[in-house]
Amino acid sequence: MQKILAEYGLAVSRETLDRLTQFAELFIKWSKSINLIAPSTQDQLWTRHVADSLQLRNIIDRPGRWIDLGSGGGFPGIITAILLAEHGQGWVDLVESNNKKASFLRMALAETAARGTVHPVRIEDAASKLPAPDFISARALAELDLLFDHVQPWASANPKLQLVFHKGRDYQAEVDKARGRWDFDLLKHPSVVEADSVILEITSLTRRV
Repeated sequence: MQKILAEYGLAVSRETLDRLTQFAELFIKWSKSINLIAPSTQDQLWTRHVADSLQLRNIIDRPGRWIDLGSGGGFPGIITAILLAEHGQGWVDLVESNNKKASFLRMALAETAARGTVHPVRIEDAASKLPAPDFISARALAELDLLFDHVQPWASANPKLQLVFHKGRDYQAEVDKARGRWDFDLLKHPSVVEADSVILEITSLTRRV
């Protein structure tokens, strides 16, 4: 698996690879009973999901406090928490309202000794329960305009907040729509895993009056 990751420029330490392998084995086991990802993509676990999540490290390579919205099967939240374990610093608050998926995420954190906590709450309620982080991630969750509604309370509390959202080929339409209600600075990072996909890095988010 190290060779697969290296092909995308995502080489990791032996310790981190061991943790990622533990996670992948647990993921496959749990996927037999609950739907963590689309079954059609399960044979691409290391490329389409693990590597896709790991590439956030190319954008933000320092420890800090993260919130991962709609963590689902653990992408990118668990992967980020595993990377932070190597630093021994930073933390990920994983927000997942589905109780079965939340149970899986808790087990994954425990098995891999990753740095994170699972919060089985609705995304709409999370801002009242979790303090403003340094970074927020979300993958295949919602349109940009709606994501901004979710994160706005944290953005107001931390003007330096960085958002990193995985988006597919139609991302520009989402950006254009969001510009109607929001002001923000944007950097587009081409995905190293999927052609036509990007990671949007967003800062200085404010709602237009």
